[in-house]
Amino acid sequence: MHDLIIRGGTLVDGTGAPARIADVAIDKGLITEVGEVKGEARREIDAKGLLVTPGFVDIHTHYDGQVTWDEYLSPSCWHGVTTVVMGNCGVGFAPARPDRHDWLITLMEGVEDIPGSALAEGIKWNWETFPEYLDSLERQSRVLDVATQVPHGSVRAYVMGERGARNEPATREDIEEMARIVREGIEAGALGFSTSRTMLHLSKDGEPVPGTFANEAELIGIGRALGDAGHGVFEIASDMTPAEEEFHWMKALSAETGLPVTYALLQSPVDADKWRSMLHLTEEARRQGANITAQIACRPTGMVLGWQSTIHPFVGRATYDEIARLPFAERLAKLRDPEVRARILADKPKPMGTLGMIMTQGFDRMFRLENDGNLDYEPAADASVAALAARTGRDPAEIVYDMLMEKDGRGYIYLPLLNYARFNFDHIHEMLQHPATVLSLSDGGAHCGVICDASFPTYMLTHWVRDRARGPRLPLEQVVRMQTHDTAHLYGLNDRGVIAPGMKADVNVIDFERLRILAPEMVFDLPAEGRRMIQRSEGYRATIVSGTVTFENGEATGALPGKLVRGLQRAPAARSAAE
Repeated sequence: MHDLIIRGGTLVDGTGAPARIADVAIDKGLITEVGEVKGEARREIDAKGLLVTPGFVDIHTHYDGQVTWDEYLSPSCWHGVTTVVMGNCGVGFAPARPDRHDWLITLMEGVEDIPGSALAEGIKWNWETFPEYLDSLERQSRVLDVATQVPHGSVRAYVMGERGARNEPATREDIEEMARIVREGIEAGALGFSTSRTMLHLSKDGEPVPGTFANEAELIGIGRALGDAGHGVFEIASDMTPAEEEFHWMKALSAETGLPVTYALLQSPVDADKWRSMLHLTEEARRQGANITAQIACRPTGMVLGWQSTIHPFVGRATYDEIARLPFAERLAKLRDPEVRARILADKPKPMGTLGMIMTQGFDRMFRLENDGNLDYEPAADASVAALAARTGRDPAEIVYDMLMEKDGRGYIYLPLLNYARFNFDHIHEMLQHPATVLSLSDGGAHCGVICDASFPTYMLTHWVRDRARGPRLPLEQVVRMQTHDTAHLYGLNDRGVIAPGMKADVNVIDFERLRILAPEMVFDLPAEGRRMIQRSEGYRATIVSGTVTFENGEATGALPGKLVRGLQRAPAARSAAE
């Protein structure tokens, strides 16, 4: 008598092998049989006509605060994700001295646009050291598995205080103490260490995050702590400028320790082909013995602009600013007033920096997100607000205003900032198939006021496998492997990501034809009524974590089998022998 049998589904097992019809038997949280399973089970799921895949492993999230109060970690749980890795981009909440709590909150709020009031109310701070943080996480129940990394910003501030926060150079003693703390975190169960070296990451007060200007001695000194511990990923968010200098220390660190170094790679609108040279440097580093991998996204890094978003084209206009703090219902009533509309449109935009100008007046990069119930993240250039204005002779600001007023004031404008320099996904298609890349950068739990990319796993299946019309698609088996086996393998989670005997029973049962992402919506369900943008899905018949059904037909079952993942997870002996 098995615990669970999934019968007759189209199995896409995560290895990249061709899809096949097979049963999957599960016992005590593990997969025990795959093929034609005889006998009975305490429960069976009829998967005929449905896809059966491993649970998705999302390696780039920012649930570091949300994980302390939310047992579901939505939106990720709505998109077939069964394991998340957080602690990315050098920001997090451990280690944390008691007098640095507010500072860590403002750092996360500035970098990841997570409401500080929600973090302040939601986090209970029953830890100081990183091992104590892991112990706190382990005491909580949740719907999926979580793993984390040691963040550079927190470590630097913990060791160096204000010197670290202000990005002053670290002394030899500082580096030794940071390395000790990082090794302590790795030995306690962290999967790696993360740092940020991009000028896009600023604290709430506008200062670069701690570690942005760390020299090679500091980075390699901390990285050696991973080598001493015997495992761990070194993750970087960097402008990679100058690229040759960044690759110099990355190659040296990886070659010395034998451990993976991974960096974020997106197409820049300033230098649309730099990504090619970055992948060339990555290939060269691999030939020289370094284990370096680029983390890439499956669609643009952009913003969803609405009246309730952090920013939209009318922020800074005098008349709008007069009503900006009103409750939404009252503000919407004002926005519907023809006189108010006319005054807002007549106001001069507030002078802003380059990025602010793009976000408020970059009409050539603004698009209607939803058309006839379908979301379009790959719009053609001639679908932009600027192009529509040119064709109709209307003011582009007027067009945007009217779009935002759709759906009872909940219309959205899509503004792709990175990864869309040429208004298509051709470069993403190439990136996704490169052997030195891994699918990542969903930022689950972050950028609450303008982005919801936690839907990446569903988007990979819908857009890249089934629906893309402006270029080639990708094979189903490849797309499943990319977000199961490949993501898990990079972070040493070798007990999951593949449906095979002995592997952890994390499984999705999916109605592929009905699978879709719903439109973003703004909700106020964080602590202190904090705001966040969410995005739901349809088509997941069941999501299973450690053999327990956690979601059925999109609804939570109430089961909370998720655990804290501590450290490297080894593949079962049968699978190791097969590989």
